[in-house]
Amino acid sequence: MPEGDTVWRSADRLHRALAGEVITLSDFRFPEIATLDLRGSRTTEVVSRGKHLLHRVDSGLTIHSHLKMEGQWRVERPEDTPRWLRRADLRAAVGTDTWSALGLRLGLLEVVPTQHEDQVVGHLGPDVLGPDWDPDEAATRLLASSTEVGAALLDQRVLAGVGTLWASESLFLERIGPWTAVAELGRERVDPLIARISRLLDVSRHHAVQSSTGVRRKGEEHYVHARSGRPCRRCGDTIRVSMIGPPGRERTMFYCPTCQGGLAPTDDGRRQRPLGSSGGRSTPYRRA
Repeated sequence: MPEGDTVWRSADRLHRALAGEVITLSDFRFPEIATLDLRGSRTTEVVSRGKHLLHRVDSGLTIHSHLKMEGQWRVERPEDTPRWLRRADLRAAVGTDTWSALGLRLGLLEVVPTQHEDQVVGHLGPDVLGPDWDPDEAATRLLASSTEVGAALLDQRVLAGVGTLWASESLFLERIGPWTAVAELGRERVDPLIARISRLLDVSRHHAVQSSTGVRRKGEEHYVHARSGRPCRRCGDTIRVSMIGPPGRERTMFYCPTCQGGLAPTDDGRRQRPLGSSGGRSTPYRRA
């Protein structure tokens, strides 16, 4: 599932293509809004809120979308749009005389009054990339959590925009075990963790390739994420992956047992092969 930095880049691309222009193409393929016609309206802005996209138009409506696991918004020239409109996985098309925004495989699509956006995103915690980002509020919410720190970071009600990639990478860089109870950390460890997350996402939103190492060559972008079965770049031990979170909402978490305080309680310690390799024991992999 795309994380906050990727969704921010999608919103920025859509805003630059559509803002201020008259909508001349309006095609929604979710049953609840299939008859909606926004032609003649103008896009005022497109912004992200955590992992959510909010496309506001001057008629007082907001197109709210969530990419979930496989969704994306593409920006194409009008002359190239017809072939995209024939695709079975197209869920929305909003275009002007200059650009078309095409929503493919969207996990969620709805239209709400702009003044009532809080009904769809009001439950979210501070947005790491939002203009009103408040690290103190994020730290307070995190410290109030009664679960493991890794699971708390994935809870969008605590802070919005962090998924398994940035949770895994930030916890590794801060030498914190993902299964450590938040109550054991204290403010002196939570504040640097929040600052680390903010820096990582702030830098990443300006690049197409997400990287915590500063290197964007394939296979060198991350310290632990998607590197189970491979050596830790810091200590040489084997990176591992295990599940974290409440039953029914578990997510994968990558970590180094040496750098981050030992095996996870959900990790049986058996050998894990590198992701994408053949043979050996398979490893779970779900992004959040």
